[in-house]
Amino acid sequence: MKAVLKLMTLGLIISLTACAGIHSEPFTEVRHDVLYTCDCNPQCPCGTVSTRPGSCTCGAPLQWGHIVKVEGTEAIFCRCGEGCRCAGLDPDDPEKCLSGSPAQRIDLKGTGIHFCNCGGSCTCNTISNTYGRCGKCGMKLKVIEQGG
Repeated sequence: MKAVLKLMTLGLIISLTACAGIHSEPFTEVRHDVLYTCDCNPQCPCGTVSTRPGSCTCGAPLQWGHIVKVEGTEAIFCRCGEGCRCAGLDPDDPEKCLSGSPAQRIDLKGTGIHFCNCGGSCTCNTISNTYGRCGKCGMKLKVIEQGG
């Protein structure tokens, strides 16, 4: 009788565990290379940059992009569509991303964004709005204030 009860309990636990997995949310990877920038028009001086979606100081929506390289304090990023994972710059045309979209540049100095720059040209592509370490190379993330 005890063996039957143990088997029934084990079967119930296995069933509940299997069913619990059916209703769980799919795993979504947290990206540390996403940059939201203002793209309202060429004459717009607002220059809003963020690690989160939102609006520019001028009221236009921030546009999604992802960093493919950091040179000094300048981030090179692609706006190839939200979720894009193109892995860098076109070797034949460094002004374009591998996705074919134009590469864009923005200076992170004075933005308050912490970034990895593990050398003169870094492809760890890690940014954050808080202090921390790069998840790829382990270096301390940098933040450079305006004039610093």
